Amino acid sequence: MSSNAGVKKTLSQPSRIAIDGPAASGKSTIGELLAEQLHYVYFDTGVMYRAVTWAALQRGIDLADEKAVTDLAERIHIEVTQPTVADGRQYTVYADGEDITWQIRRPEVDHGVSPVSAYPGVRAALTAQQRRIGQAGRIVMVGRDIGTVVMPDADLKIYLDASVEERAQRRYREIRDRGEPADYDHILRDMRRRDRIDSERETAPLRPAKDAVIIDTTAMAVPEVLTEVKRWVHQSDP
Repeated sequence: MSSNAGVKKTLSQPSRIAIDGPAASGKSTIGELLAEQLHYVYFDTGVMYRAVTWAALQRGIDLADEKAVTDLAERIHIEVTQPTVADGRQYTVYADGEDITWQIRRPEVDHGVSPVSAYPGVRAALTAQQRRIGQAGRIVMVGRDIGTVVMPDADLKIYLDASVEERAQRRYREIRDRGEPADYDHILRDMRRRDRIDSERETAPLRPAKDAVIIDTTAMAVPEVLTEVKRWVHQSDP
């Protein structure tokens, strides 16, 4: 189901597409598939916040120490590259030259990334990099504040949502599929906590842009969501 109140119609296929939404709403999966079909660059900004969180944990930095985490975000070099056919990844993430693609999906990073991403200095440091990447166009950029902060002038803004119970179930299956132990109740509690932090933070709170297409994916399979998003991409083609 989608809502399009306030959506601006363009005259050609959008070059810069923003996809936002809470954790496990399907934005990364849909963003990657859409970019592949459009032959656009796919960029998930969330991996940058995860990289900072992982680096802080590895260095023994207290995630509650805002200044120390912000200092780290300002000096760490994060590189996100496109995957190869053989590696089976959505992307490859490097922090100061070290491949941390799988490490940033660990539970301790899941737990710590929301408070880290709420720090204004961290967001400022990473948003500047994200905006430079977005200026090139022909990009599908995924995150929590792309349509409101990073690319407020994006040609198309999509906001994917789902019930917290469904999103927790998706994350539970994702962890189990990796062969790691998972507890649904713990994931649900943590996801509710993350939702609260993301939506209540002072800097760039999680919310749909006023002109975003809002799609509730709770009862939708991935192909259905992709079809709905593509409908909005192509509806304005000349």
